[in-house]
Amino acid sequence: MELKEKLISSFMAFEERVDVDSDLHDVRTEAFKNFENKGFPTKKEEAWKYTSLNTILKNDFSVFPKKENAVEFSEVKKYFIHEIDTYKVVFVDGVFSSFLSSTTHDGLDVCLMSSALTKPKYKMVIDEYFNKVANKEESLTSLNTAFAYEGAYINIPRSKVVEKPIEIINFSTGTEAALLVQPRNLIIVGENAHVQIIERHQSLNDNPVLTNSVTEIFVQKRAIVDYYKIQNDNLEASLIDNTYIAQKEQSNASVHTFSFGGNLTRNNLNFYHQGEHIDSTLKGITIIEGKQHVDHYTLVQHATPNCESHQNYKGIFDDKSTGVFNGKIYVEKEAQKTDAFQQNNNILLSDKASINAKPQLEIFADDVKCSHGCTIGQLDEKAMFYMQSRGIPQKEAKALLMYAFSNEVIESIKIPAMKARITKIIAMKLGVNMGFDL
Repeated sequence: MELKEKLISSFMAFEERVDVDSDLHDVRTEAFKNFENKGFPTKKEEAWKYTSLNTILKNDFSVFPKKENAVEFSEVKKYFIHEIDTYKVVFVDGVFSSFLSSTTHDGLDVCLMSSALTKPKYKMVIDEYFNKVANKEESLTSLNTAFAYEGAYINIPRSKVVEKPIEIINFSTGTEAALLVQPRNLIIVGENAHVQIIERHQSLNDNPVLTNSVTEIFVQKRAIVDYYKIQNDNLEASLIDNTYIAQKEQSNASVHTFSFGGNLTRNNLNFYHQGEHIDSTLKGITIIEGKQHVDHYTLVQHATPNCESHQNYKGIFDDKSTGVFNGKIYVEKEAQKTDAFQQNNNILLSDKASINAKPQLEIFADDVKCSHGCTIGQLDEKAMFYMQSRGIPQKEAKALLMYAFSNEVIESIKIPAMKARITKIIAMKLGVNMGFDL
């Protein structure tokens, strides 16, 4: 049975087993009808022109895990940022793991999406925020909405400065032959609050897994959000990550995406401005090889005056790997005094590696400062020769140049332990020991 047919047959059974009110039932039904009409995206769609899901969808995915699987802490310890204390929200095969998660959250409202969606005390919040910023026309977002049940619900109170980062980690055990997981996160950051969040999806086995994740983040007035995505999964794992961020006036939201592992990764990152004096930051590093594929699709919608956005994506591609960068800045007529910057730089280490870049500006205001740029090249041979002539071996010289190329993004990481972790992963990807601490 094709995956789409399996999803259609599973939807009614899923609705019967979850306790939802009539309003949420209508949201789910409408979302599933949209997915049923559109199906999985294909290369015929402009937004998916360079990314095909055909090979992945040939797997016979289980829509729900057949049983709950226990995972020992020793198996997954290395995937946590263990150098510092964090609040942990952990899922195994899409099911919450109380054993691996933190037991206390020091006054934060942290619970499961299943609780938020079904308990009366959360009804007003769910009515106001759930599925209110997600792109209802995007078929895979609609698919997630239709089956949305488990994930993280985080509500940061007004004026709360969260002392420790929050880690949201989704593990796949691989005990299913192939598994489709669809986590749904809802994060609300109150006025003047400040939070740092680290998200990771990690397979523990070589069986195929497809993760179709949706995260909605609401950043209230003068709030600050630092969000980090570590994507360093096994080569049989594929990820479609849909993140939607709505910002109120004077808020600051930044998202850093580090794409190193996995078979196919598609990042849909969307920022929507809903007030003046907003600052949005989108940065990323991609280092892939073999036949890996990473696609960054970004949108910043400037709808109000006096706002800024800064995008900076670096890509290093080896062997037959493929990268895609499709970045769109949309400036509405009312968004005067907008300052928007977008940059995408790429290095190809192999003649068979490729990058498809499409930076876009759509500007309807006349008093703005907007720029975008894209470069595709190879390592500087003169710099390589200079370093080798001073006793640095070729492998280390090559690695140092690539690290320097990435450093503009690395240096903006605000969590020291996170910066050290990313540096270590990059060193492993480049096959060297950096020999220095940050």
